Amino acid sequence: MGTGIDPIIFIGKAGWGDTLLNQLEDALEARELVKIRVIPNAPVEPKEIAPQLAAEVKAELVQIIGRNILIYRRSLKKPSIELPR
Repeated sequence: MGTGIDPIIFIGKAGWGDTLLNQLEDALEARELVKIRVIPNAPVEPKEIAPQLAAEVKAELVQIIGRNILIYRRSLKKPSIELPR
């Protein structure tokens, strides 16, 4: 599903915080579907952090593959992804 999408948010050794959440909020509003990569030296594992990130930004966790996380949230201003009913 997210193979054609490049990660635009990276979680590194500093972990995550308000700045990362603000970036994720902005990215979700602009793109709706966002790929996040957890760098190997990060203090968290993708399976641990993914549900927390999605909950923090009120988004849906789409998938976790390896160190990549895919999150979706419909844009309030300009929705562009149409989901099947």
